[in-house]
Parts: sequence; C-alpha cells; structure tokens
Amino acid sequence: MNATIPPAEPNEFAHANPAQPRPWKLIFRIVRWTTYAFALISLILLFHKSPPPLVETSPQAAARVEEKFQQVEQSVANGQPATLHLDETELNSYLSSHLDLKGNVSTNAAPAGGAQQSPNSAPTPQEVEQMRSNVRDFKVQLIDDRVKAYVVFDVHGKDMTLQLEGRLGAQNGYLRFEPVSGQIGAFPIPQSALESAVQRMMDSPENRDKLKLPSEISDLRIQNGEIVASYR
Repeated sequence: MNATIPPAEPNEFAHANPAQPRPWKLIFRIVRWTTYAFALISLILLFHKSPPPLVETSPQAAARVEEKFQQVEQSVANGQPATLHLDETELNSYLSSHLDLKGNVSTNAAPAGGAQQSPNSAPTPQEVEQMRSNVRDFKVQLIDDRVKAYVVFDVHGKDMTLQLEGRLGAQNGYLRFEPVSGQIGAFPIPQSALESAVQRMMDSPENRDKLKLPSEISDLRIQNGEIVASYR
C-alpha cells in the first residue's frame, strides 16, 4: 500500500530565497545617501541669503562725519592731539555716500575655474579680493567692543551673504582684525579656518599697504558701540 506524501510546507523552501544584502553594502548605501544629503543641505545653507541688519543712514549723519574729519585735520595741523568718535549711524551713512557698490555688479567676475567654496574652509585672500570686487551691499554694526560686517556679493549672478564679527585694533601702525565669528549664507565658518584665513589676508604682501593706518593715528578701537580713533 502506497503511503500518501503530504504537500510540502512553504517554509521548507524558505532557504531558497535570494540572500539578504550583506551588512557592509547596507552601510555603504547609508553613508552614500548621508553624504548626498549633507552636500545638499550645505548648498542650501550657503546660498541662503541672510537678511540685512537694521541700520540707520541719513545725509545729515554723513555731513556730521565730514565735519568731524575737518575738525580732526585742523587739530592735527595745529600740532594738537584729537579723538574721533563715530557711531553706527554716522559710519553707515558715510560708507553709503562714498561706496559706489551698484557699479561693481558683474556676473562675469566669478572665481577662476568656477570652483565652489568648500563649506568647511574659509575664503582665501584671492577669493576675498574677488568677493570685494563684486560687493553689492555693505553694512556695519557696532556692538559694544565689536564690529559686525554684513556683505552681499555676486557669484555667478547669485547673491550670497558674508557676515564677519570681531574686534578692530591698531598694531605697529597697521589695522588689525580679531575674528570672533563668521558665516557664509546660513553656514557658519569654523573658527580655526576663519582665524587662519584672516591671518593670511592680513599678512599678505598685497594687502599690507591697504591695512597701513595714517601716521597721525595712534590708536583705533571699538568702544561702547562707537569707533574711537586717536590722533597725535
């Protein structure tokens, strides 16, 4: 008598299914897509245009600055020491009336080779000079003993913002800047990279003459939200 063979259960052939992906392949996929996501977020942050600070300007404030400069020049010519005080409104009004920023817009003045700035590095002196030539807006805040600069510059027809905060001073007849923080767009610049970039820029022979202060200025600093320049 032949015994009836029962039908095979589905689980009996489970071992025949395709092998599951190896762990290292799964890890590679996770790392790859994480890298793509980080790069995308970095680009979004870099090209995010930060809003400008609220600073006041007026023709009257710019005129006051001109008068203060004339008074200081007269005192120095008479052999008398003098001190110049400029508040935030006066400084921005003077810069607004003397900087022709609209004429500097150029979509063809992009960095050589079209290279993109790495999010984890600060601009080189050459890139800073390129940014300066493409500046479209410039505003300054004076906060206690610090200065905070807001700059809008053009890169391939796209506006990008740069913000730098630090302390101004004079050393051996040259302007010195000690950076406290900085960011491009909404992406913060690492402090070590920021300090290295500023140091290179200040020590560069091309910028050395630009940072030299007039011989009459003995000291320059930010104090109580004002620029204070001492003349001898």
